[in-house]
Amino acid sequence: MFYLLSQWLLDWSHGTEWESRLSFLRLFRYITVRSAGCAITALLLCWWLGPWLIRWLKQLKFGQEYEDKAEAAGGLSARVLSKRGVPTMGGLLIVLALLISTMLWAQWNALVELTLLSVLVLAGLGFYDDYAKIIQQSGGGTPPRVKLIVQFLLAAFVGFYLWNLPARSELRLAGSRHPVESNLVSVLMLPCYKTPIHVGLAVGLAVVLLAIVGSSNAVNLTDGLDGLAIGCTLIVGFVFLFYTYLAGNSKAAEYLQIPYVAGAGELTVFCAGLLGAGLGFLWYNCHPAQVFMGDTGSLALGGAFGIVAVLIHQPFVLVIAGGVFVAEALSVLLQKGWFKLTRWKTGTGRRLFLMAPIHHHFEKKGWYESQVVMRFYILCLLCALMALAALKLR
Repeated sequence: MFYLLSQWLLDWSHGTEWESRLSFLRLFRYITVRSAGCAITALLLCWWLGPWLIRWLKQLKFGQEYEDKAEAAGGLSARVLSKRGVPTMGGLLIVLALLISTMLWAQWNALVELTLLSVLVLAGLGFYDDYAKIIQQSGGGTPPRVKLIVQFLLAAFVGFYLWNLPARSELRLAGSRHPVESNLVSVLMLPCYKTPIHVGLAVGLAVVLLAIVGSSNAVNLTDGLDGLAIGCTLIVGFVFLFYTYLAGNSKAAEYLQIPYVAGAGELTVFCAGLLGAGLGFLWYNCHPAQVFMGDTGSLALGGAFGIVAVLIHQPFVLVIAGGVFVAEALSVLLQKGWFKLTRWKTGTGRRLFLMAPIHHHFEKKGWYESQVVMRFYILCLLCALMALAALKLR
């Protein structure tokens, strides 16, 4: 909105005495300037709306009045404060600030609109799940099958839409001087490998499904300790701030031998808004948390990473940068798989971890909550550095 308004004012003032006075509006043509504006706007919105939203959620009694699964299982000797009574659905604050700031500062295109639509759908799904948990007062919420169906339908829509979208990316094949145009589904890029891989519709759609659904659920599983999910989200978001900017710059993309995607630069504005909203939410979510993001925020943020990674041809970079999210999701899958396998073989189910997701395993080992969070931040930073290093290791 600000971009279009600035360009309209510049066109209107052209050839008049106002032209020199309004020349500063040319700054809105730079993605870096609009990204900074988007981040600051999202941060200020969170600081402004945060206290009001927390009071409103408390008045509606939208709090976690039931014991979370970790507390109910027992054995958390190092946990000082209970999570009971803390309002949830704080993801509304993140999503609201992100959507408003992006719509104000980004130059709208198909990539931005598709990303915002996905965030809105997943936030709605998460809101329904959070509301169901509060009504049931048991932590059960929406059946996992229902959530997976909605996530897969959204991912399938995104995949087919991108398949039918005109070619938006340019890739340089090894030994070729001329770029090859491609859509955003049929070609994959592997980290540390400069040659694009043509995979076709079936494999391409499978990668899109796994990226969006897997990322959405992985962030959701990580959201179990004060500040853990949103802190790791900020670190991964910083990585994709770089990747989207480079993917949207033809010269930088050619130099680094990554796909150039027309319009991807505007996703940098979106990522900056995510960083601003995340920092603003962390202000209220750090230990001891005043509000939880709930599924409203975690499903939306995870899905946002998935679709942004798909839109710039870098879904496998998400696996590296989001290594903590991957570890959290794998710990749940391994725990359930091993328990079922041992129960089938021996009649008694056994566990690989004291509790899954894996952050609860370390809590049960006696780590304080703040220790788990800070150490996971360190691991996430190392994963982010590896993802950024992959830009040059080819």
